[in-house]
Amino acid sequence: MNETITEAGIQSRLAQLAELRAAIAQAIVGQEAVVEQLLIGLLAGGHCLLEGVPGLGKTLLVRSLGQALDLQFRRVQFTPDLMPSDILGTEILEEDHGTGRRHFKFQPGPIFTNLLLADELNRTPPKTQAALLEAMQERTVSYAGVTHELPNPFFVLATQNPIEQAGTYPLPEAQLDRFLLHVRVDYPDETEERDILTQTTGTRSASVPRVMSGHEITELQALVRHIHLGDDLLAWITRLVRATRPGENAPAEIRQWVKWGAGPRAGQSLVLAAKARALLHGRLAATREDILALAAPVMRHRLLLSFAAEAEQKTTDDVVASLLRSVPFTG
Repeated sequence: MNETITEAGIQSRLAQLAELRAAIAQAIVGQEAVVEQLLIGLLAGGHCLLEGVPGLGKTLLVRSLGQALDLQFRRVQFTPDLMPSDILGTEILEEDHGTGRRHFKFQPGPIFTNLLLADELNRTPPKTQAALLEAMQERTVSYAGVTHELPNPFFVLATQNPIEQAGTYPLPEAQLDRFLLHVRVDYPDETEERDILTQTTGTRSASVPRVMSGHEITELQALVRHIHLGDDLLAWITRLVRATRPGENAPAEIRQWVKWGAGPRAGQSLVLAAKARALLHGRLAATREDILALAAPVMRHRLLLSFAAEAEQKTTDDVVASLLRSVPFTG
């Protein structure tokens, strides 16, 4: 454990995490699993892709998270005519009124923020989607031969609607691999849906208080790295990721259903996400349950299914479930 972080400091940060969840709950009804996965992504320092049909509150959820965090928050609505410069920024010609000389000055785009909501990311062409790659991986933006640092922390939350096929551009594998978690947003149950109707059709408007600063988030992200994950769990994660790659040593169902498996970044993501979930639950060591809970969100967007899987109507979640049965924890 980091020597500069005292036990009292750890307990204080854990209490703030509880306050953060409570603050988001003031605007969002239900969706506890989705909120938890977003916070895991934030603590692990990774980006999240939210997928769900329209009207499930994906944008409201991200906006509520931005309100609860004392961070700069910007929203970009991705459309088919959006250009890379609309996100990254551009150079403008300025004139020095004293000397009359003209020079180009870089004007930062909306990506220069702490929390970026990329709404309906799959509605913009690949050229514009690719503009996010360097920012998501390196936390920098290169323009006209100059590299610009992005603020710290930097967190991308992207949304996409799975049923809107007309006018959409599926995200390429390289883009998907940059997301730590692929979060599925499902329909609410009957009680939650009734509460949503009550909360959103009256005169009372929910306000989300600010409970955490950027510096405190950075401290928590550093603390996540010190959460213990045993060698037996690390070996299991390694076996799980390697078993997704179709080959002679892969389980039979993986060889049948998977065309392309997960890379090493999946293992890194699962380790960090498991550590972040442990901290979110007030523990200083990751457990088997953390890995079981996060295997699907970490891997579902990193597996390319075969034609046989599509013919049998198998999803990536079905493949991950089969993987967990075929490669059990033996620690």
